[in-house]
Amino acid sequence: MNPVFKLKLLFFLSVASVMYMHAADSTKIYTPRIEGTIRAKYEYFTELNEQRFQVRNARFSVRGNISPIASYKAEIDLSDEGRTKMLDAFVKLQPSAVWSFTIGQQKVPFSTDNLRSPHQLYFANRSFMGKQLTNLRDVGASVSINNNKTIPLEFIAGIYNGLGLYTQDKTLKANELSYAARLVLFPQSNLSFSLNANTINPYKVRMNFYNAGVTYQFRNFHIESEFLYKSYSSDSIFSLKSTTGFFVFGAYDFKTPKLGIVKKITPVLRYDAMTRNMRYEVASSSLINQKFDNERSRITGGLIVSLNKPFLNDIRLNYERYNWADGSHADSKFVAEFVVKF
Repeated sequence: MNPVFKLKLLFFLSVASVMYMHAADSTKIYTPRIEGTIRAKYEYFTELNEQRFQVRNARFSVRGNISPIASYKAEIDLSDEGRTKMLDAFVKLQPSAVWSFTIGQQKVPFSTDNLRSPHQLYFANRSFMGKQLTNLRDVGASVSINNNKTIPLEFIAGIYNGLGLYTQDKTLKANELSYAARLVLFPQSNLSFSLNANTINPYKVRMNFYNAGVTYQFRNFHIESEFLYKSYSSDSIFSLKSTTGFFVFGAYDFKTPKLGIVKKITPVLRYDAMTRNMRYEVASSSLINQKFDNERSRITGGLIVSLNKPFLNDIRLNYERYNWADGSHADSKFVAEFVVKF
């Protein structure tokens, strides 16, 4: 074979191989990724002798990249306690590893427990802080900055409509927007501290949120705690001037390689409490209701049985003991929840 032809053939094959690998990588990079989370559970209310089955979440999302710096995510929950909700719908620009910009519907950067996805929870039910006191998702824009030098940190700041979901009527114009900021410090790889602030005024009373949290991981042991202080504007027509919330929980992973299908078993224990709380429930752009949550505390204990991969598959067994301000234990219950994340 002609040496020149051999050289040309080798060059062609080399170029074709590089182009093929690049095309394969590009297909992999830009192909949308579909994910989902299903949470189904059984609850038995021990004080009321009542029971029920529930699909707590049936979430499906699609995410992917549209260029080297641009990505997107759209997520819908077909059964958030029986209701269909559009959750995330945003575009993210990340020109470098240091900072990124996100615009659209997204989680408000406030509270570690608030930012957890359902498959990342340690308990079948969120803490009072994550459910009643925060539970923040809104439409707006945020900037995230990550620093891995000296003391690693993550800083996120955002501006939002302040009305939560379902309030994107083109006739709606907000006089006062919502602002949020979150700083997380990582002095050690297994230790983090978070400071959070948020202000919101969708209706008659402005509410200011302040939150601090700590997370510590030592070998198989995980401990976490958060405290929240929420104040109301001085011109509030209610006697309520502030709300506080607190939780602390611990978890320990027992590895179970001899059990085959069970990867680990994790005992968990949590205490959380809150004082009386006022919040807004936005039904539409023209209907905003004020609601009140009564003072309460709760002790939750249980187990997480984690099955082997390829997909996350947990069984959460919890007992929740409620203590209301009037001394009753209503809503105390046993919960068996089955979680799949794919």
